[in-house]
Amino acid sequence: MASVGATPGRTPQGPGPREASASFPSPAPVPEPREAEEEDEEEPAEIHLCVLWSSGYLGIAYYDTSDSTIYFMPDAPDHESLQLLQRVLDEIDPQSVVTSAKQDENMTRFLGKLASQEHREPKRPEIILLPSVDFGLEISKQRLLSGNYSFIPDSMTATEKILFLSSIIPFDCLLTVRALGGLLKFLGRRRIGVELEDYNVSIPILGFKKFALTHLVSIDQDTYSVLQIFKSEPHPSVYKVASGLKEGLSLFGILNRCRCKWGEKLLRLWFTRPTQDLEELNSRLDVIQFFLLPQNLDMAQMLHRLLGHIKNVPLILKRMKLSHTKVSDWQVLYKTVYSALGLRDACRSLPQSIQLFRDIAQEFSDDLHHIASLIGKVVDFEGSLAENRFTVLPNIDPEIDEKKRRLTGLPSFLTEVARKELENLDPRIPSCSVIYIPLIGFLLCIPRLPSMVETSDFEIEGLDFMFLSEEKLHYRSARTKELDALLGDLHCDIRDQETLLMYQLQCQVLARAAVLTQVLDLASRLDVLLALASAARDYGYSRPRYSPRLLGVRIQNGRHPLMELCARTFVPNSAECGGYKGRVKVITGPNSSGKSIYLKQVGLITFMALVGSFVPAEEAEIGAVDAIFTRIHSCESISLGLSTFMIDLNQQVAKAVNNATERSLVLIDEFGKGTNTVDGLALLAAVIRHWLALGPTCPHIFVATNFLSLIQLQLLPQGPLVQYLVCEGVANASHASHTAAQAGLPEKLVARGKEVSDLICSGKPIKPVKELLKEKQMENCQMLVDKFLKLDLEDPSLDLDIFMRQEVLPAAATVL
Repeated sequence: MASVGATPGRTPQGPGPREASASFPSPAPVPEPREAEEEDEEEPAEIHLCVLWSSGYLGIAYYDTSDSTIYFMPDAPDHESLQLLQRVLDEIDPQSVVTSAKQDENMTRFLGKLASQEHREPKRPEIILLPSVDFGLEISKQRLLSGNYSFIPDSMTATEKILFLSSIIPFDCLLTVRALGGLLKFLGRRRIGVELEDYNVSIPILGFKKFALTHLVSIDQDTYSVLQIFKSEPHPSVYKVASGLKEGLSLFGILNRCRCKWGEKLLRLWFTRPTQDLEELNSRLDVIQFFLLPQNLDMAQMLHRLLGHIKNVPLILKRMKLSHTKVSDWQVLYKTVYSALGLRDACRSLPQSIQLFRDIAQEFSDDLHHIASLIGKVVDFEGSLAENRFTVLPNIDPEIDEKKRRLTGLPSFLTEVARKELENLDPRIPSCSVIYIPLIGFLLCIPRLPSMVETSDFEIEGLDFMFLSEEKLHYRSARTKELDALLGDLHCDIRDQETLLMYQLQCQVLARAAVLTQVLDLASRLDVLLALASAARDYGYSRPRYSPRLLGVRIQNGRHPLMELCARTFVPNSAECGGYKGRVKVITGPNSSGKSIYLKQVGLITFMALVGSFVPAEEAEIGAVDAIFTRIHSCESISLGLSTFMIDLNQQVAKAVNNATERSLVLIDEFGKGTNTVDGLALLAAVIRHWLALGPTCPHIFVATNFLSLIQLQLLPQGPLVQYLVCEGVANASHASHTAAQAGLPEKLVARGKEVSDLICSGKPIKPVKELLKEKQMENCQMLVDKFLKLDLEDPSLDLDIFMRQEVLPAAATVL
């Protein structure tokens, strides 16, 4: 119970010298909040998507609770199989999919397939059907224009608001507008993010942003897995199991050196959206190359330190919108804004020919300085942490200053009041104090005497009994009532006035939310590129070149970015697949010679170049690549009910056969080993011949195989499209026995395996090993002798005929 008080006292022997003291109780120390406190307490993000499909076009919009932003994709054409929609769903993984109950057959079939997978892993989204009237064009426009958006200043007129929104939302894309309207309807009905708030509290929407999937390189989840671009592992700490998974040894793991959460989020987004947009890719590489120059190392480190203070601004703005701002939010926002100003000043000194530096220098406007100045002049950070609530600095509001001065002077004043009260009390009462309790007021507090047993004993003439607490009696007296009338409830008055100032400050910040959002976008981009530059410097990566006229890739002395960190030595390898010659590379070689690593290396270097990163190679030239397909590693799945070979066919090879173009890169490792040798060999040959029959439109294919009969039996047609690697030509053996010996198998097993392999290759019959057969016969003979020796012939229950049939004859048969 918070209180201030004054306590004069008497000695137990009787009246004595008056003693008085008064003080504020010391509040419990509040530790300074960790810089990532607001991130630690953040709830898991939810994404809710709304989609409409009509006349071959898609309209898509979704709401992300992590940044309280609505993203939309302008009307885009899609195939009847809705491949674009599936790509969006795979990328953003929404919790729910909202659409109209009135749909055509294609969408109905797609949603039915989606709903039928809800019991499987990963969990599929909830399908929500709303009446078609909720997606009407006019009503959707009305919802958009009448929404309560914190990023639009209150000073805007209705006409200005319409013009402002028209500059952000493409109202000429009718499907997108209808999807946005349906999404707003769903959010309002479900009360997403404000389920426990009053109904008049609107859904926090901090902005509208456009997203597009054009120029993207198609990569499926199997490819991400087998190339170890991402790899999630359970956290080893028992204290962090609930926090989910951690990143294991992966490409993302070694390149992620981002200092702020939103930089890491953007890097993951770039990894899920490799692009063919050469202008975008080169703009990323320009920044990385700039920071790799030795003279710019200090600048890179300074910028990296500043980025460490860029925190979760959308979460703070969301709390402001809902009036849930915490004490730590103001400190975090203050550091974020001042760090952003530091980034702006630094980028103004950098070459303005680089687009990112120019954008930061221009877009980080003086609104940032205004926000930082307001917070710095108004918020009392030390006082706020001490009282665990928002407090303001002196000289902001004279009325608050006066009330705080009164509150500060209360102890000495109440000491005098308590002394006068004590003079009028029963001499048996040794001491008393006058205390102030917020919301209750001023009270006279005296210790409970031994004679005060019953409630009726608490009554004292001239005093109104209030309550008993901790063996102390609390009363109202004429003087305390005068204090209530004279001073009022100071604590509550100060709190109310400071809360009003906090609300006004929040409004000032929310009115400038657009610049804060821009800070987050550009700072996260800078963070990612600094991280990629740091990795390129440490690992010796080089800048790739892009050649839109080249169909394929050319890599000189490339390295596997993960394997080179794990192996003691790594031998670089080159790769070239361009033009119309050698489009199908057949790689043969001994076991453990690195065929799989070579395939993954080609795929990873190509992928890194397509996200705008430097690559582990002396030189790399990347042509027009529109997709990467792989069949490298089979994962059996009980939940899918498919065998290894069926997964090879259904989920991996079939995708490549049906979707690969002349610009696609296809990596196939040991396809066909999941079934018998003849069938596997035949299918591998059939798949390759299918692609070879395409001629100039054949994809760029790397095939690693131990099916040497593929070449020996001449199952592939001769021609310029086929080329044999690693050293150009064909390996004549897999050297499996040598690999088995290195793995530690017993020498006898290795020798027997080699013997059987040689017999098969020469077409001779395979006979059992005589020594092993003789040893087995001796063991069986000994067992038969033991049975006879243990036989008790005097046992009356012994039946020799049964013993011979059940024991002797079967054992004798094994011996013979």
